[in-house]
Amino acid sequence: MSETGTHASEAVAVAAERRWGIIVAAIIAALVAMMIFTGVHWASMPPSRVETIDPRTLHISGEFVESNLGTAVEADGKVVVRLVAQQYSFEPQCMLVPAGTPVTFRGTSSDVVHGFVVGTTNANVMLIPGYVATFTTTFRKTGAQLMPCHEYCGTGHAAMWAHFQVVPQQEFMAKVRKGERLTCVSR
Repeated sequence: MSETGTHASEAVAVAAERRWGIIVAAIIAALVAMMIFTGVHWASMPPSRVETIDPRTLHISGEFVESNLGTAVEADGKVVVRLVAQQYSFEPQCMLVPAGTPVTFRGTSSDVVHGFVVGTTNANVMLIPGYVATFTTTFRKTGAQLMPCHEYCGTGHAAMWAHFQVVPQQEFMAKVRKGERLTCVSR
């Protein structure tokens, strides 16, 4: 025993605990610094492939005017469905697409967050005001599907859904007219 009444082993233990305390504090500080840096960095850099749109004017001009909504075959041969979600409906109310062909969806919301899923398929997306959601999928089976909104958007949410019709490619191409937007509503 020393004059202060401590053992040499106690001094070694105190020094080891102090060292480990400093190491643990340094690790925690490094992790907190990494989280702060990552958060600030991500906040200052917009995500890739994000396309913005003004939800207040999307019905007036641009890609999402009413005459441009629905399914169309673009000049390059791609099938594109454009739609707008708003409380408590989708526009167009009924969409027609070909089976076995890649279909690109481009959609947005004019008011609150909406989403949709096409029946039992893998077509599922959120529509956020101010942003254009884009995805491409291929429908293998023909038939009618329901397309409900799957993001709670207000008191009328339960009644917000659209129809979706997948037809054979030959039938779809027979209905295509230059510059016309297709829906499954009879005219």
